[in-house]
Amino acid sequence: MSIEINKLSFSYGDTPILRGIDFTVPDGEAAAVLGPNGVGKSTLFRCLLGFLSPSAGQVLVNGKDMRALDRRASAREIAYIPQSCVPSFNYTLLEVVMMGLNNRMGLLESPKPEHKKAALEALESLGIGHLAYRGSGRVSGGERQLSLLARAMVQNARVLVMDEPTANLDCGNSARVMERVTGLTREGYTVIFSTHDPNQAFRYAHRVLAMQEGKILSAGAPETALTADVLTRLYGVPMAVCPVTVEGRTFPVSVTLGEGNSI
Repeated sequence: MSIEINKLSFSYGDTPILRGIDFTVPDGEAAAVLGPNGVGKSTLFRCLLGFLSPSAGQVLVNGKDMRALDRRASAREIAYIPQSCVPSFNYTLLEVVMMGLNNRMGLLESPKPEHKKAALEALESLGIGHLAYRGSGRVSGGERQLSLLARAMVQNARVLVMDEPTANLDCGNSARVMERVTGLTREGYTVIFSTHDPNQAFRYAHRVLAMQEGKILSAGAPETALTADVLTRLYGVPMAVCPVTVEGRTFPVSVTLGEGNSI
């Protein structure tokens, strides 16, 4: 298993945030974490990345306890891709990607030709190699998010943590980013991402973790874990799950019903 979360609990002072979370993600799979704001998704990710130390339980990445690793060692195991945002500085996409090479370089070492080559190859693999020398403030939100994904790839970490990777992106850019993520799982990467869109979990995740009040409400394969009842309890509005068939393939799709309707 690339990610093993065992009986994980975390509290801020006397306030419990996570309560006994058990969840695993095998090599080469994508997992979606769902739940309303404030249920502990970000705290779960911070524990997974080693930024927070659990009150109880354990987080293993590639069999290694994240609490025992320093920052450089953890960066070789797991990479973080934040939400896309408009940058304060207009770094080129190539410069953005090369920032992910810090764990492969000495403290005062300058990038070598092979480092630049690795960054260019990562951009090319995600279909944005032609934008390498364009400023990050002059590309679309989807292209900027793909550059952050390329930055994570050059870390040589095979586990990727993505915090709402398509937040603030339009439908087309969202699809482009998530299709690239799916491609990475086929190459052996393991991905865990948070989302507010159940349909994104249905479409792109091999397994899901639905959280409520810091605990697991439901977990497993999307088509069995995200039932209409679970989604209704998760988001507090009536929801239905319907099958949709396109070109011979059937997908579950969630639908929000009016407050006056029942499932």
